[in-house]
Amino acid sequence: GDAMVKQAPVGRIASGTVQPGHYLVLVSGDVASVEEAVRAGRETGQNALRDAIFLPNVHTAVVAALLGETSRQTTDAVGVVETRTVAAAIGAADAGLKGAEVALLTLRLADGLGGKGVVVFTGVVADVEAAVEIATAVADNQLVRQVVIPQLHVEMWPNVVGNGRF
Repeated sequence: GDAMVKQAPVGRIASGTVQPGHYLVLVSGDVASVEEAVRAGRETGQNALRDAIFLPNVHTAVVAALLGETSRQTTDAVGVVETRTVAAAIGAADAGLKGAEVALLTLRLADGLGGKGVVVFTGVVADVEAAVEIATAVADNQLVRQVVIPQLHVEMWPNVVGNGRF
């Protein structure tokens, strides 16, 4: 994180520890500055780096989710994509949102997930299927599993839009 902000002016930086014993750094700003900062972070982190992602023009719903906002829009279908890393989940969420007419219900990252990420899309079945297919392709070797539930039972919606923790 230090190398990143020294390399280029970023609009915002958030960093801290996440489970299981990793350190997460997120930066935002103009494309060129973020690209420079990410390059510096990769060079400095090298062997300690678990995963990284650079998303120019990230979808606004991903940014909102990273800031703690979630959609409460509920429709017929739910699609869930679980990834091994935070970066893969963010990339999967961005790609799914850009590739299909879906809403992002949840983007959970790292803590309480053993360092993994979980993306939950909602929309009509065909769009959710498309978003999950796109997201899993982007997640590639970081994919843990994915599922599309064509019509979630009405009693399950509070669990899906809640925080997902006991």
